[in-house]
Amino acid sequence: MRDLLFLPHRIPYPPNKGDKIRAWHMLRYLAQRYRVHLGCFVDDAADWQYVAQLQALCASSRFIALRPLAARLGSLRGIASGEALSVAYYRHPRLRLWVDETLARHRIDTALAFSGPMAQYLPARTARGPLRRVLDLVDVDSEKWAAYADSRAWPWSALYRREARQLLRFERAAACQFDALALVSRPEAELFQGRAPESRHKIGFFHNGVDAAYFRPDPDRPSPYPAHQSTLVFTGAMDYWPNIDAVSWFCAQVLPQLKPRYPALRLYIVGARPTRAVLALGRQADVCVTGTVPDIRPYLQHATLAVAPLRIARGVQNKVLEAMAMQQTVLATPQALEGIAAHHGSEVLCAHDAAAFVREISGLLDYGKRPALGQAARQRIVHDYSWDRNLARLQALLDPVAAVHVYGNSAEDAIGVLESPP
Repeated sequence: MRDLLFLPHRIPYPPNKGDKIRAWHMLRYLAQRYRVHLGCFVDDAADWQYVAQLQALCASSRFIALRPLAARLGSLRGIASGEALSVAYYRHPRLRLWVDETLARHRIDTALAFSGPMAQYLPARTARGPLRRVLDLVDVDSEKWAAYADSRAWPWSALYRREARQLLRFERAAACQFDALALVSRPEAELFQGRAPESRHKIGFFHNGVDAAYFRPDPDRPSPYPAHQSTLVFTGAMDYWPNIDAVSWFCAQVLPQLKPRYPALRLYIVGARPTRAVLALGRQADVCVTGTVPDIRPYLQHATLAVAPLRIARGVQNKVLEAMAMQQTVLATPQALEGIAAHHGSEVLCAHDAAAFVREISGLLDYGKRPALGQAARQRIVHDYSWDRNLARLQALLDPVAAVHVYGNSAEDAIGVLESPP
């Protein structure tokens, strides 16, 4: 087996949030095909318990503690140097030393960085020759910071707008220097192709997947909800600003219009690390904030409806994919559905504003769930969101020669193949 260096920005376990879900399945896939050398940061003390499990998959590994407050303060050096704060945030001399030593010690000719800032650790060459470098940007993060700037007041808007500009400069430079780039969906890939037209020919994408055997309805699974209660469920990490913004907007603009007509309706906000703003929502009679739960599937399966009212969203929302896999009816904004191959009205429901959310929810509460819609949603997941099938496209990026066997094209066409679904 060939050696491969894999650098995700965060320990890829447990797979309980979007970036860790994607990174974990990538690691598991790669460990079956390469001798993987894993280097990453641990920014949550609770995650140290999983180190041994990941070490068992890897030829070598290095886990480095990252203290978020110290990293944020250190990232402010980027203001003086003119670089993106995100890049400075993830700069660490111990990880750089480990990368250099690992490249010198092992016969590594291919490396994969997960998220833009990790590109800073990969040199173009080692002592043995050129290093094939692949970057999984996942999302166009510079675009996310621009969206943050539009939704915040000064001075944060000015800081976020600066970060959007500087991070895009870094992303474009990395695209020029690296051999190939991946994003999480066709819309994200097309967006970045427009932002970095000089690198258009080497920008591809591969979809996330869903473990459809794990996320499936079970008639014997008990409900966590009180009987005779209509429930809306929102899932996600509740210290993440787009999720906080989504539930805050929903509680302010949608629930008040529904409460007079449906007094038994409750919104359940299910996810780890709820901030004070989210906990404050839980003081409302029609809102329940659960915090971390041992298993999210009962909350998805037994809800009347899964809602994803995100106004700021990049890439693909795993919360939507998981609810679809659970055969649940999903009502989401266009932003939350971007990049997901699902059709409004037959597999999911889409609402552009508060009035549309009220209208769709009222219809479901008055006339009952539409089983055919949930069944079609699950079929979409089973058909299009297999991790192994989608990760074959990553394999083609890492090894263009392998693309000949995967796609039946020449090695020279391996990157171009990724611009169209296989």
